[in-house]
Amino acid sequence: MVDRGLLARGLAEAYMDGAVSLPYALLRSYRLLKLTDSECMLIIQLLAFKQLEQNEFPTMEQLQERLGSSPATVGQAMQKLVKHGFVSIDEVFDKTTGVQSERYNLTGLFQKIAALLAAEELPLRGSSGTDAEPVIAAARPASSMEAGSEDEPNLFAVFEQEFGRPLTPMECETIGGWIDTDGYSAELILFALKESVFAGKLHFRYIDRILLEWSRNRVNSVEDARAHAQKFRGGAR
Repeated sequence: MVDRGLLARGLAEAYMDGAVSLPYALLRSYRLLKLTDSECMLIIQLLAFKQLEQNEFPTMEQLQERLGSSPATVGQAMQKLVKHGFVSIDEVFDKTTGVQSERYNLTGLFQKIAALLAAEELPLRGSSGTDAEPVIAAARPASSMEAGSEDEPNLFAVFEQEFGRPLTPMECETIGGWIDTDGYSAELILFALKESVFAGKLHFRYIDRILLEWSRNRVNSVEDARAHAQKFRGGAR
């Protein structure tokens, strides 16, 4: 039999634990924005950390624990949010303490929601919304980037295995930039990681220098990179 006093105490503690102010428009629009349930929950967790714990830059470990997801899954979701402008990472400098920190910025997300409302693609609350379902259904197919490729190695998982720790949000953003902005292939990035391990310089700046050097020398494939590395080592003897 349930102890009603204990139940009431538990409910009271749950209510007193705090509540997150969540924009209802987010729940109504995230599918129109081609966000998955997991990506929407990641956004909600970012809001919760900020509002209830005054933590504007939770670590990947904290997000993984809250979401119950693997490091690679959370990293890929964060990469998509940053790539498509839903989330950005701001650098903040405190003049009083002289400390520089980072924080997640969700302005891009709310601008996209506002654009849907302005374009009347998202019905106002309380409207009949008779034509809303076809629009949502048409917006749901995932892009190739969102779905991922079974043949493409999971960069986040490999990097975390080599580094022996979860990647930071900035490191995930760096990997995403190598792919989306610089146009490096996953195979080339993994070979650069291998070269950094071989050189005993396992850090992101060194890997970035390797990729930049290859780009300057028009190295576009793993075969080209291997030949370039052998030539470099031969010349260094």
